[in-house]
Formats: sequence, C-alpha cells, structure tokens
Amino acid sequence: MNLLDEMKKRILIGDGAMGTLLYSYGSDQCFEELNLSQAAHIQQIHRAYIDAGADVIQTNTYGANYHKLERYGLEEKVKEINTAAVKNAKAAANEDTFILGTIGGIRSFRPQSIEINEIKRTFREQLYCLLLEGVDGLLFETYYDFEELATVVEIARKETDIPIIAHISVQEPGVMQNGKPVAEALLELESLGADVVGLNCRQGPFHMIKSLEQVPLPEKAYLSCYPNASLPSYSEGSLQYSNNATYFGEVAPAFRQQGVRLLGGCCGTTPDHVRAFSQALKGLTPVTEKKVEKAEKIVLHAREKDLPEPLPEIVGRRKSVIVELDPPKKLQTDKFIEGAKALGTAGADAVTLADNSLASPRVSNESLGYLIKEQGVRPLVHLTCRDRNLIGLQSHLMGLHTLGLHDILAVTGDPTKVGDFPGAASVYDVSSFELIEMIQQLNNGMSMSGKDLGEKASFTIGAAFNPNVRSVERAVQRLEKKISAGADYFMSQPVFSEEKLIETAEAVKDLGKPVYIGLMPLTSSKNADFLHNEVPGIKLTEQVRDRMAAVSGDREKSYREGLAITKSLIDTALDLFNGIYLITPFMRYEMTAELTRYANEQAAKRGGQERAIY
Repeated sequence: MNLLDEMKKRILIGDGAMGTLLYSYGSDQCFEELNLSQAAHIQQIHRAYIDAGADVIQTNTYGANYHKLERYGLEEKVKEINTAAVKNAKAAANEDTFILGTIGGIRSFRPQSIEINEIKRTFREQLYCLLLEGVDGLLFETYYDFEELATVVEIARKETDIPIIAHISVQEPGVMQNGKPVAEALLELESLGADVVGLNCRQGPFHMIKSLEQVPLPEKAYLSCYPNASLPSYSEGSLQYSNNATYFGEVAPAFRQQGVRLLGGCCGTTPDHVRAFSQALKGLTPVTEKKVEKAEKIVLHAREKDLPEPLPEIVGRRKSVIVELDPPKKLQTDKFIEGAKALGTAGADAVTLADNSLASPRVSNESLGYLIKEQGVRPLVHLTCRDRNLIGLQSHLMGLHTLGLHDILAVTGDPTKVGDFPGAASVYDVSSFELIEMIQQLNNGMSMSGKDLGEKASFTIGAAFNPNVRSVERAVQRLEKKISAGADYFMSQPVFSEEKLIETAEAVKDLGKPVYIGLMPLTSSKNADFLHNEVPGIKLTEQVRDRMAAVSGDREKSYREGLAITKSLIDTALDLFNGIYLITPFMRYEMTAELTRYANEQAAKRGGQERAIY
C-alpha cells in the first residue's frame, strides 16, 4: 500500500501534536529523548491517535537533529534517537497505518541564525537515519525560512523516491515572512520534487483556510494542512490551547473544499481533534476542482514628503563628516541639545546618537533625535538588537518612520553584563544581519512577518565595521554579508594609526559601499590607557599612548595633544576616504566641533572631489 496511491482515492487523516500530550502528562524535558527512556509512553500516544482515526502518524523526531539535541548534550545520539522513534511508531502502527519520518525546521524566524551548509549537514545526518529504518514518507514541518525548506526538499528528492511532504509555516495568512505568497511557495516546492505541499503550525483553522483559499490545486502534488488548535493563551507559566475539538469537526469540510487530502493537527491538538476531523470527513472523496480567491494586489507607495539627500549619496559625491554625540545618562538634556546644534553649525552632515552604548541606560535617542531634528540638525539614530524583541524592534522602527527619522545604524549592541544593570536580560531576538533585513523589509512596505504596512518606509541603513582586528579581510567578508542583507554604507570603530587607516582603505576599496572611517580624540593619558586595555575593538599604538603620557596631568596640553593626533589622522583619512566619522568623548563636543571644522577646511583645500571608498 502506497501513501500517494491512497491519497488519489481518499482524504487521509494525520495525527496531532506529540509535544502537547507529553507536556500535559508532565514531561518537560527533551521530547525526542523520550523515544529511548519512555518508549512505551511514546507508543501509547501513537496508538491514541490511531484509535482516534489517524491513517498517518509521524515519528517523534521533530527536533532530533544535531543542532537541537546539542542543547541537551544529546548531539551524539542522533542516530540512536531517530532509530528508536521509527521503531516506536512501527510498534504502535496497524497494518494500514502510514509512518512519516518527521524533520523540523531549524532556522525559525531568523534566516541568518544558521549557515545553510550547517543546515545541509544536520539534515543529511537525520535524513539517513530515518531512511535506514524504512519510513513510508518524509514530513518536513514548521519551516518559516523558505531557503531552508527548498534546500532540504532538493536533498531529500535526490536521496529517495518515497513521498515527501513539505510544510511551510506563516505568521500572516497567505504570505511567508519574506513576503513570498503561500501559493507561489507551494508551487515552487512542487517543482523541487515535493509530492505533498501545505501548511502547519502557528495558526488555527480559520487563518489556514484563509491562506488555502488563494492556493490552486497543484498539478502533480497534493495539498495538506496541520493547523494548531487555536491561538494560545499564557497562564501560570505555560502556553495553553483551547479544548475545541467540536470546532475542528465543524471546519473539516472547509479544508476538503480547499483541496486538502492530508489533514492533521499541530500544536495544542489531541486525539479528540483528530477524531473530530476523521468523523467529519468519513466517506467523503477529495475535490478535484476548486475556486481560487485572488489575493488582493497591494500597491505600496512611499509617503509623499521631502526627504533629505541620503548620506550614501552625499559621501559618494563629496567629503562628508558625521559626528557621534552620546545621549546623556541624566535627565538634563540642555547640554546635549547645545552640543548637537554646535556640531551642526560646525558643518556635520549628521549627528549620530548611540542606543544605550555600553549597555548603560540613557535618554532615548529616538526622543533626542526628534528634538535636534526640530532644531535643524540631522539625526542618525543607532538601533541595537539587545534591548527589544521583534515586536519592540518593529514598533520602534515604525515610530522612527512616523517621526521622520530616516537614518539608522543597525548594530548588535553590547551585552548587558558590561553595563550598569548586569542582571538585565539581553534580548537578541535577531542579529545585526537580520535587523538590517528587517529594516529593508520595512522599506519594501512589509513587516518582519510579511504583513503589508500600508506604505513603504524610507530608511537609509548604516552598518558597523570594526577594522581593529587581526584579519581585516575577514571583517570585510562580514561587511559583504551585510550588504547582501541591505546595508547602504558603513561606520567604523575608531582608528588610531595611519597604518591602520591605509590597511583599512586597501581592504574596502572594492566593497562597493561608502565607509565613514571612525576617529575619536583622546582626552588624557588615562583615557588612552582605558580605551586600549578595556574597551573591546579598540587598540592604540605605543606612539599615541606615549604622546598622551608625555602630557599626563596637564588638562589643557592633553586636550591639545588629543586634537593634534586626531587632526593628523584626519589628514591621512581625507586622502583615503570620503567619509569621516568623529566620536565625541565624554560630551566634550567642543573637541569634535573643532575637528569637524578642520576636516571640512582640509577637504575644501583638497577640492573635496578625490575618490570615494566603495
């Protein structure tokens, strides 16, 4: 008996959630390990679903890959766990029960979290284990990242002829998180060799049916769907789903009308939900025609408004100076506003505002950015991944767009343990790479989940660059990845030697994007020693430290020596870069104002039109 042959004739019922039942029974450890330590328990759950009417069950192997098992110290038991899972399913199955070897997605909503080569290695290891045990088909489920799913389908199709079921997961009806329509994604999976395509997880029946309304019947493949029980609620430290099995029986005919031939359940579903599906569809044949609802074509426009010339265009045609001025740690903001205005008057093209630098709380750079914009100074706000989850990041970006703050530096951010509140949590839902992609999606009018936002944002995206590393070439490779993610230009950590300026210029000359090279005036010998020894990513030459040590204890001489060192670096930098990024130490904006004037004067003497670093 062949799975696909049966699907030609009738609608098959799949099982429901494994983890939901295990958790409800008090098992909160690695669910996949229970294939070894509680085999009877796993078999009991399989039988419960079969008794409820499931024609198809899946092995308890969703997370039985090297990457996920590593969290529990079980990475060396991939083969043992997968082998046991198939044996448990076979022990529970009837003669006419189909067994699917399940492999879950790894990347979730973070496409950059794991390299595709690691995905391939991890997937192959688990795939071979399942194939060796003789499963009736393969189920790839809960894939938010289409690249990952397409990759594993291609690999599996080359390795086996058994049926492949490929499920995507979406956060918004009808569209994946990168904006790809569900219908387009399923069609592409069919072309890659999947025999059954569909949806699972994240959404309940209502939204999944809504997605399927836009999906035509595939020419060769069949449609499947495994909805969640409902939207979960959070109670007493755990997610809880509605006990709504009757509702599943009511909506089962709607899944049939959308062409679904394999119908099971995902998170929150139980044997009762599967029984409801089975009873509602008993004796009904699959549909061979359906009416497809055309998705409303959304045309997004950028808001009609006067936007300033983008910084990458400015630095591409002339010398440009931007200056960082940290928001204050105290509530008094007069000096900050005064400093920002002074920097604007000195000729800074933008004043950049860090986002709680060194993980220490400061006045919100969003609020200060708006205030200095009202004073005629162009703000460039930094945005870290540390302090906000995905919801907070998108909300913050939407707020910046609403306030007309369009220049952003996307950075990962210093971990909280280095700041004033070392016990605070570092969020890091995304890395700087994914944050750049997120901002670029907003520029396309889409949220991180793929939902349209009504209009396009107009952000110019800066990214960080640390040239103070052993291998600048390797650092440049990271920049290339950031360009692929959507970065428009780069701002570097401060450099303190002419040799490093020259080395950096050579390394980025073929990058294709502008670089604002970072320079920061030193204020004292102690300041120099602190930066050199205690601040990550900054190293000073012995010559610079000796020069500052020679004027140690004299505030005025230290001030002048710090300026002299930086002016010398500016002279060299202007021959190599179009962009100068000055970093203000300790709110001493008079130093960076003087350096801004100096840089602009020297650029004018040079004619201002040498070459830009791209």
